[in-house]
Amino acid sequence: MTAHKDTSRKDTGRERSEKIATPVGEARITWYPAARKAHTVLALGHGAGGGIEARDLRALAAALPGEGVSVALVEQPWRVAGKKVAPAPRTLDAAWSALWPALTALGLPVVAGGRSAGARVACRTAGELDAQAVLALSFPLHPPGKPEKSRADELTGVELPVLVVQGGRDPFGRPAEFPAGTDLVEVPYADHGFALPKSAEVTEEEAMGVITGAVSRWLADRSGA
Repeated sequence: MTAHKDTSRKDTGRERSEKIATPVGEARITWYPAARKAHTVLALGHGAGGGIEARDLRALAAALPGEGVSVALVEQPWRVAGKKVAPAPRTLDAAWSALWPALTALGLPVVAGGRSAGARVACRTAGELDAQAVLALSFPLHPPGKPEKSRADELTGVELPVLVVQGGRDPFGRPAEFPAGTDLVEVPYADHGFALPKSAEVTEEEAMGVITGAVSRWLADRSGA
């Protein structure tokens, strides 16, 4: 399906946003263009319990443009419409797939990614959309306390390079629970939202540095930059 762009855009400095019509409602992309010649677009969707204000998404949007990566933070139609409950996975996938042409419009390789539910969307759709790779932030490997309800097949079913960035105490899946061979970066002490307890031996700034540093190196290795 082809998405249709809204001609209205909001520009704040280098940041700009655009609305995209999809079959399940209007989505929004907020762009953080690369500060120098871009080699990659990193598209990031949000989770089911929040939006693009998540600390990890904001940290990546702030750090990566200086490394030649244009970051696109994608808000699903249900968030744009002000709803509080995410729709079924097939609806999330339909919206993401419909706005993909807007993400590829720059003619650059696009890495599909997201946090939590957004990571699942990226995994499920990456192959059919011809993404270059998948970045899974806080992948919800299973519901808290229910490891028997594993979603590992969504990760292992991706026939593209996948990087998982996971909090060390994420109740949706701790790093040691992931399938052997998973390319995974652990954020020490962090929970599902990458928040840290007061007893943590690292600061939030340091934790975000773990995320941005690992993702930046991974993207650079993939692009040859």
